[in-house]
Order: sequence, then C-alpha cells, then structure tokens
Amino acid sequence: MALARHGRDHDVPLTLPGDAISALVDADVLPDPYWGRNEYDCRWVAERDWTLRREVTLDRTDLTLVIDQLDTVATVRLNGVMVLEANNAFLCHRVDVSGAARIGTNLIEITFASSVRVAAERQAAQPFFVPFQAENSVIPNPNMLRKPQCDFGWDWNIALAPFGVYGDIFFEPMPKARIESLHIAQHHSDGAVRVDVTAQITGDRASDVVFAFNGQDISVEAGSEAKASFDVANPELWWPAGLGEQRLYDLTVTLGAQVETRQIGLRQFEHITTPDEIGASFAFRVNGHPVFCRGANWIPADALPSRISREKTRDLLQSAVDANMNMIRVWGGGRYEPDWFYDLCDELGLMVWQDLMFACALYPSDEAFLSEVEIEVSQTVARRHHHASIALWCGDNENVGALTWFEESRQNRDRYLAAYDRLNYACERALKQADPQAIWWPSSPSRGRLDFGDAWHDDTAGDMHFWSVWHEGRDFDHYRDVGPRFCSEFGFQSYPSMDQIRSFCAPEDFNIAAPVLESHQKNRGGNARIAETMFRYFRFPVGFEDFVYLSQVQQALAIKTAVTHWRSLKPRCMGTLIWQLNDTWPVCSWSSLDYGGGWKLLHYAAQHSFAPGMVTAVPRGDEIALVAVNDTRAEASVSLKISAVSTDGALRSIATAKAHVPTDAAEDVACVPTAEIRADELLIFDWEWSDGRRGQDHYTPRPYKSLDLKPSGLNVAQDGNTFVLSSDRPALFTALEADIPGRFSDNGVLVLPGADVTLNFLPQTPGAMANATARDLYSATYGPTKERRTHA
Repeated sequence: MALARHGRDHDVPLTLPGDAISALVDADVLPDPYWGRNEYDCRWVAERDWTLRREVTLDRTDLTLVIDQLDTVATVRLNGVMVLEANNAFLCHRVDVSGAARIGTNLIEITFASSVRVAAERQAAQPFFVPFQAENSVIPNPNMLRKPQCDFGWDWNIALAPFGVYGDIFFEPMPKARIESLHIAQHHSDGAVRVDVTAQITGDRASDVVFAFNGQDISVEAGSEAKASFDVANPELWWPAGLGEQRLYDLTVTLGAQVETRQIGLRQFEHITTPDEIGASFAFRVNGHPVFCRGANWIPADALPSRISREKTRDLLQSAVDANMNMIRVWGGGRYEPDWFYDLCDELGLMVWQDLMFACALYPSDEAFLSEVEIEVSQTVARRHHHASIALWCGDNENVGALTWFEESRQNRDRYLAAYDRLNYACERALKQADPQAIWWPSSPSRGRLDFGDAWHDDTAGDMHFWSVWHEGRDFDHYRDVGPRFCSEFGFQSYPSMDQIRSFCAPEDFNIAAPVLESHQKNRGGNARIAETMFRYFRFPVGFEDFVYLSQVQQALAIKTAVTHWRSLKPRCMGTLIWQLNDTWPVCSWSSLDYGGGWKLLHYAAQHSFAPGMVTAVPRGDEIALVAVNDTRAEASVSLKISAVSTDGALRSIATAKAHVPTDAAEDVACVPTAEIRADELLIFDWEWSDGRRGQDHYTPRPYKSLDLKPSGLNVAQDGNTFVLSSDRPALFTALEADIPGRFSDNGVLVLPGADVTLNFLPQTPGAMANATARDLYSATYGPTKERRTHA
C-alpha cells in the first residue's frame, strides 16, 4: 500500500502487516529512530494525519473485509464509501462491504487520525480530568485510546506512537453461515478429561458442523450454536516447563468451507488464595501439583511492530525456558500478543499471566468507553482462552495504586475509585461471559477482589510489586526484609551490553553523562542510581566498558538476592517474576535480555537462581543458613561441601552436610557462623543432588569493595568456540564478550585456582567462530589492564 501524509503529494510504500514509522525509515524520510538522539526528530509523524491507499481488483461484491489489529483511530473507505470507523488497536474487525465493492478496480483507503490530537480531544471532552503518569508517557493522554500505552513512551520505551495494521487484512466471500467463535472447556476427574466444544454460529444454519478431536468425529446440526463433547481416558497431560511434557491435541471444527483448528493441552489450573495464619496464599496448582512460578515480565518484542517476527519472539521465549523460567507475565501496558505467541508458549511450557491492556493510569468510565472495552475483552478472551499456557487473566497493571499517584484522585478518591470499579467490573463481566472457567485476578499488585489497598508494601496476601530497592535506593539485603506470597514485579537496572551500545552510540559518546547515553535512559535518575549503587558495593570501574560490565554484575547480584531468598521461603512465597525479560529497543533498563535477544549477565545468573534444584545462602542474625530448594515433582537428597577461599587463592574446608528435600519444598541443610568467614575470604558451597545435578555458589557478608583483591591471573584458552578459563587467584564474575551474535553456555562465573571452567559459545549463525574479550572484577576495578584477549 502507499502511505501519504495529508497535504503532501509524495507516496511511501508500506507493506502490511506493518507500521508507518518503519515504512518512513525504510524510505529514508526518517532517520533510524534508535540511533543516537534521532527519536526526537521522528515524533512529528504521530502529530499528523496519514492515509494508506491501494487499488485492488475484485471479481465479486458479496465480500467481507477483515482487518486485524488496526492501530488505532482510523477510517476505512472503499471507493469513497466509509465502511469502518475504528477506535481500538486490539480488535479484529469484520465488515460487510457488499454495498461499496464493485467488480473490477476498487480503491481502499485507510486514514489514520493523529493519535496525539485525538487523545487530547478526548481528554478535553471528559466530564473531569482523567490522570495518566506523565513521567512515563512523554506523549500525553495515552489512557484516552485503546492502544498500547507504552507507545506514548515509558521508563524503558521510546515515544513514537506508531500506527498501522499489525495483523491480517484481506477480503473474503461472505459465507451463508460462519463459525463466529469457539468455546472450549475441560473437566478433569479420576484420571480422565472431558472436553466440551461449543461453536457459535451466525448466518444460515443449513449445514452440519463437524467436530474432530483425539480420533473422534462428531457431526452436529447447526443452530445458533453447535456443541460436542469428547471423553479422553488416560490423557497425556500438558505440564509447565521442567515438570513434564507439553502434549498438545488437535481439534478441528468444520462448517462448509470454513475450518477452525486449535491445539489443546489437557491441564487443570487452580489458583489457591486460601486464608492462613499470615494472611492468604497466592499460588498455582497444575494437574494437582503445586508449582513455584519462576519467570519474568514480557513487554512488546519491539517498539516498532514491523520489526517483530515469530522467529525473533521464539528466540526470546526459548531463552526464558533455557534460563529455567516457567511463567511469562504479559504486561498490561503493551499489547495482546498474536495467536502464534500463545502457540509458542503452549509448545515451550511457559505459563502465561495475561494482563488486560490497562497500566499505570486512571481511565474513562463512560458508557461508550466501557462498551468498547467489553467488546475488546470478550473478543480477546474468546480468541485465546483455549491455550494451555494461559494460567490467569488480570484486570490491569498498577491502576489501584494509581489512585494515590495524582493530586486529582487524592483530592476526590471516591469519584476516581468509582470510575475504576466500573471499568474493572466491566472487564471481569466480559471475561466470565467469554470463558466461565477463566481464573480472574482484579489488578496487579492486589490483595484480591474489592480490596483497593496498597499491595506494594503488603507481603501477607495477594501479589506484590516490590520496588523499594530500585526506586528508593535501598540495599540489596532489603529484599530479605519481605516475604511476598507472590512477587509479580521487582527489578534493578543495568546498561545494555556493549554490542547494543555500539548499535546506537559512536565511541566518542561512550560516557554515561553523554546526551546520547542519557537519551537511552528513560527512567528519571536511573544513571545516577546505577552509579551510586556501584559506590556502595564495588570499587569504581576503570573505564566505560568496565562500567557497563559492572552495571550488569550488580543487576545480576540484586536480582539473585531477591530470587534465591524468596525461593527459600516456599511455600510462603510461590512465585517470583523478574521485571523484565526483554527490551523494545536498545536502552538502559531492567531487562535480562538485551534488545535483539542477547543474554545479559542477569539472564545467566537467572539460569542458576531459577534452577529447579539449587542451594542458597540466607543470612540469619550471626549465622549463614544454607537452604536447599527442590521445585521438582520428585523428592531428592542433596550433598553439600562448604569451604572458604581467600583473595590470594587459599582454600580451606569448613564442613560437609546432607539433607533430604521433599518435592516442592525448601529445607535447611547447614548453618555457618558469619564469624567463620574471615575478612579476606568468600564462602564457597558446592552441591550435588541425588540425580547427579551439580552446582556452586559463593557468598560474602561484606561488600565486594572491602575485599583486597589480588590480580587473578585470569587466562582464557580457546579451541574453536570452546573457552577454558583458569586463574591463579579467585576471578570473580568472569565474563566473556563475543564479537559476533550468540551466547555462552554460562557467563559471569567464579574461577578458582585449580578449578578450570569451560564455556561453550553458541553462535547465532551456525559454524561462525567467535573471538572474545574477558573481564573479571579485579580487571574492571583495579586496572590498569582492563581487558584480556583470548588466545588459541
């Protein structure tokens, strides 16, 4: 299609699905918005109206126009006749165009009104001001539009307000009858499952509907709906990653020429919120088994929808599974992901916590807005509810807390609370009508339905967002001061890896105070907070690349402290979801994966912290408890060897221990007096589980800056893409940086004298060979040698 700005005579090609910003970049009308400070030269696009035009040849007129994910305020005309006025980027529109179509050449036009202008107009039309978080939303009034809220800017996102069509767009013949939607319900009992399928039918019901599932075919006469039930004896169940297989059964439903297909995983989700002596639990049971949720928050895979692909998304989700994650929270300020996203989660065993698309703001509650939202929720749930991966539907992200953020809502809480409750209830009602079996949670964080209190600082019930360490500048040990029942957000920032910094920044701008670097930091005070924390824990880095490395070390250390401690509290705590998994563009953020999918040191650390079986050090008064955590479905025993190593490399044995750990439990294995660890020593503990899984970790009761590190003598021997690390003295947080895309089998490791560590590099391009740069804590903070090249 051809894209034109109103009042201009030039046309730019735009391939659909796609967004207009990307098309303008490809046509050299705009610079790459991700490079340098180009973002600010691209924002004018969202302030204008634009039109897409294309001529199509039709051989019939009894047609339906299908447009999926039309973003956002758009008018569609066919041969000059208005056939659709759209206001919601999350819908799939089906429009009868038989009155406008003609045989032969037809002109289809889509006019996109400026989202910036329309949002301002709708705000002005409200009976009272509806606040939004201006610190995040650089472009104002995102809450007025049913559009990804982060498109207007966020504290990790670029502010471009893209527009376009992101799903299918096509004409199809109008059928005499059509399957409008399918509802699928599962009933589990006594080792068997009954699957009920209901097809909602519109139009002429003369034909039969044929259902096929698990080798059974059922033909039903079509009315306004058609139903079939299938009994599955001895079913192969779908399990989350790490707990079993992800068996998927094929379902087909046929009406005339229309064939609907679904893949069904047979599983039973239960959400446990039982009152207890603490408050109330927040946990999931899958197929009768309690599951500790280990995962991260998901934001859109790219700020520009044209740059999102199934292949790139699969790589991000595979990285989550490879880091021992079993849950993804699709955050409410982005978008409902395409159908194939949930197919991937089904296949990979990633449970999905699905927010509805409302975040960090208050919203209108007039009838027109609520009616639009109810259609959105109904269509969204009907389209996606069958996926085995979907564990929970949540009403919004942080909107209850937002009632306290704005002067308007603090001064008139009743007005804004009533508006919030109207919207939240409309969402719940539409959800339950679309899927009566759906698990509903009103908001995140929240203590539960009709509780509008402060869930940020309450760890007795519900889910918690714990941000005191980052936003309040608290010590990492503050993570140990709370025992959340389920922490669905917590995070700490780092810089992106050097390959990403080089993708948007010239070497002359390699300085954290440079305007380019500051423009790729969207959280107010973020750079200062990263630097201030370094002073607290580490000696200051020698150079810019050392600073980037050390920012990732401390991010990994912060999140490891939270994850391992909260896992040690199970069953009090039954879930930790890191903020965040991915990035939308190259930026300083809380992500564990760089933009493009590279692994930060946090992601390598998460692979260990989220291991189904691990041992962690938990300081308790004047002792250090060593706690074994078993997240598997089988009980196991663990053997532990406890040592201390000095900065000059001397290793001394402290104790050995062994413990039996039941399934899905945490058990103390040993305790070491804190005084046992000398000022120049680290506590080292190695473990082996009865099934052969091994691990090692270290702990220091003092800041790393207090250690008088000695030159580690780090040596890296390379054979192809295999790297063998050795050292004369402890080399802490040893990290390799490759010169080609890919990832290592591990990174950020401790290398001890006499205990070589072998790392394998997995190139993105099969057969490619990597060179690598090595850093450890000594080289990054003592210098003068900051880098060490590998040698063959």
